[in-house]
Amino acid sequence: MKIASIGIDIGKATFHLVALDEHGSIVIRKKFSRKALLAYSAKLTTSLIGMEACGGAHCLARLLRDQGHQVRLIPGQFVKRYREANKNDYLDAEAIAEAVTRKNLRFVPIKTDDQLDVQGLHRVRERLVHNRTEIINQIRGFLLERGVTFNRGPLSLRKEMPDLLEDAEQNLTPSLRTLLSHLWQEWQGLNSQIDRISAAIEEVAESDAACQRLRKIPGVGPLVSTATVAAIGNGAAFKRGRDFAAWLGLVPKQHSTGGKAKLLGITKRGNRYLRKLFVHGARAVLLRVKYDTGGFGQWVHRLAARAPRNKVIVAIANKLARIAWVVLASGNEYQHQPIAAAA
Repeated sequence: MKIASIGIDIGKATFHLVALDEHGSIVIRKKFSRKALLAYSAKLTTSLIGMEACGGAHCLARLLRDQGHQVRLIPGQFVKRYREANKNDYLDAEAIAEAVTRKNLRFVPIKTDDQLDVQGLHRVRERLVHNRTEIINQIRGFLLERGVTFNRGPLSLRKEMPDLLEDAEQNLTPSLRTLLSHLWQEWQGLNSQIDRISAAIEEVAESDAACQRLRKIPGVGPLVSTATVAAIGNGAAFKRGRDFAAWLGLVPKQHSTGGKAKLLGITKRGNRYLRKLFVHGARAVLLRVKYDTGGFGQWVHRLAARAPRNKVIVAIANKLARIAWVVLASGNEYQHQPIAAAA
């Protein structure tokens, strides 16, 4: 029995394994617990193993790789096309075993513990920011019902909240004052938690060499640099920066037929959180570009003169992503291009 590829469908407690030979026929079809799976895989000859890139996949992939196997993680949307007829765990494992042999697929790099730690910090921070925004909107809604409004943005509301709670002339009932006081305390608590996690991310950005190189790029700060390193490591999964920008969804969606090219809005594929960070970095670049007299600044000036603002922001985000990939893949630092060299 010669195994050509193995597909493992990952569950929380059970794992389904299907092995295919060189003709695509099923030679092994078993169900394991986690402990039993690792014991069984340790007895197998060195094999090509595929799994979907989902929760727990990176940990299991590292364990199987330590046993000598070649492990590849596949995005879930690429596995679906190889699954026939109905869906069950064994058919999913068979589809994974078929997909892992394809050379034209882009596989997900196996993340290290450090990458997963940084990714966890970003996910917790994003959740806390979302919760803070919900509280701010809820406070504004309650006050609007009493005819109290503030300027756009949380800054003015944050400054006025202490005085608002103590102002007896405001048309606020005791019950609403108590409720607003509770929301204000929750808001302050979330701010404190966000600040602590942001400080931890800043510490990672200061200590990591790759993050330090990325932070020299315009519009790339601690959040963008650490999130990029946590997502793609050294960028080895992509052949060029254009592929990385396409993976982020910062390229036009194509719907062409009959030889006629039709480009729509951006695809919005890939890592939505990282794409959002690059777009925010592009907004910062556009605000400060009037102080940049180098080649990058001149490029932004020319682009802004002929395109709408939002298109300019997306184009800048695309360029920042491509520059970031070059910095990670080459190991070199970003060099600000002077205007003379650009000419």
